[in-house]
Formats: sequence, C-alpha cells, structure tokens
Amino acid sequence: MTIRINVLMVLMLFAVGLQAADFPRHNPVPGGIALLPLGQVEQRPSVRFNNRPVIVTERDGQWLAVLGLPLDSTPGEHRLQLKQGDAERSLAFQVHAKQYPEQHITLSNQRQVSPSAEDLTRIRGELARSRAAYARISELEPQLNFMLPVDGRISGVFGSRRFFNGQERRPHSGLDIAAPTGTPIQAPAGGSVVEVGDFFFNGKTVFIDHGQGLVSMYCHMDSIRVKPGQQLKQGELIGTVGATGRVTGPHLHWSISMNNTLIDPELFLSEQTLAQLNATNQP
Repeated sequence: MTIRINVLMVLMLFAVGLQAADFPRHNPVPGGIALLPLGQVEQRPSVRFNNRPVIVTERDGQWLAVLGLPLDSTPGEHRLQLKQGDAERSLAFQVHAKQYPEQHITLSNQRQVSPSAEDLTRIRGELARSRAAYARISELEPQLNFMLPVDGRISGVFGSRRFFNGQERRPHSGLDIAAPTGTPIQAPAGGSVVEVGDFFFNGKTVFIDHGQGLVSMYCHMDSIRVKPGQQLKQGELIGTVGATGRVTGPHLHWSISMNNTLIDPELFLSEQTLAQLNATNQP
C-alpha cells in the first residue's frame, strides 16, 4: 500500500502547529530535510529510508518523520517504509532539484591535497571512526531546536563542489563558520559525546550523539573540553575554535548527520539566526 505526501500537506502541518524554532526546516532537496506527517496513532511508528532508521517524533498528537536526504538523491519520487504494529506500508514524497556552488581553495601544504601512503593509512583509520560515530543509533529523544554552536561568519556552505589546488574532491559536508582562534564552541543541543580525536583532515574533532541517528560533528578545534561518554546540555562548552587539520584559517566546520546521511546544518537554524549570520557576512 502506498500513500502519497506532497509539499502542500507538509505546509498545512506547519500551519496547524509546527514552529521553526522547534524543528529543522522542511526542504526536500538533495542534502536537505523532509518533514513528513504520519498521522494520529497510539503507537510510535517505525520508519526506514534506504533501509536506515528515521527519526520519528510527536507533536500535538501527530507523529512526524524527520528525514535526511542524501546529497546524491535524484529528483523525483522517493518512498519511506512505515511499520505500525503488524501493518506495513510506504509513503511516497517528492525530492526537488538543487544546484550547489563551487568553492576553490589554495593550500600551501601539498600533503593535505595528495596525502602520502602513511597519511592514507591514518586517514582510513580515522574514516572508520567517523563512520562508526555517524552510524550510531541511541534511544535518546532528540532535541531538534538547535542553537548556533559558535558566533562568527559563514565561510563555506554545505554541498559546494570543492577544488583544492585545482583538484576536485568530495562536496563540502558541512557548514564553515569563521571565528578567531579561542572562540567558544557550544553544544547546539543536548546529547552524549561519542568520539573525540585529532584527525589528519579534520584536526581536533568532537562527535555528539543527539539520539535516533542524529549526530553532529565539530572540526578544526584549537581545544577540546569534553570526553567520550560525557552527557551534554544545550549551550555547554565543548571546545574552542582553531585552525587544526586541513584549513586556510581558524573556523569551525560543523556537520550534521540524520539516518546516517549528511545534511545541510543551516536547516537547523532559525530564520532569525540565519539573518544575523548573513548580516555578519556583509562587508
């Protein structure tokens, strides 16, 4: 059985109670987020997309799926798999096209562009640790009203095609916020620290598990002030801005993963916060 959900239904759902401060913004594009209403049922539905568990939360008696869309998603119809008790069905929804910009970066350290064999061995080990952190699914109830982790200006946007010294690499996986070295970095939402380390590309890094497959990452830090297993509340200090790893200057690289899918962190910020960041970017 298939049920079709269009954007109009989601907008109607916003009109009857969803607030931008409570949830990330609905933007069903590659690298975006889809908020899909699941109806009124007593039991929390189980939802999967691409065979991965999806966040399900309740608001005003309605269950809502909060779904991260892969950056390589093709525009057109996609389906969630929904299970309620013994009943299974699929929910159809649309993904819309989006064009991301290019970013060209010049690095003086050629090893950060073409790592040595020894570097690659280290990078593979760090990649395995990162993948394990992103794949974590805990029973924590995720806090979805994120705050900005650091004050600064946007210096790199999610999804941009990146060229280092003229060589194309993977699209940008997060949001870069430039700020002076030592600027405090706060947890944007409550959660549990699941990984810390000093990585080849990412520099000093922290991963926070917010629950149900929602995981955030903070890179290039100057100092780390938390430990694995530490429980955090929204606004608690996790470290300071730095220029460690592959960088051209001090900034925070902030990534968010949902259902093991990296998505645009800007969708977790309120329109007011984005307006303030954009104002900061003006000359």
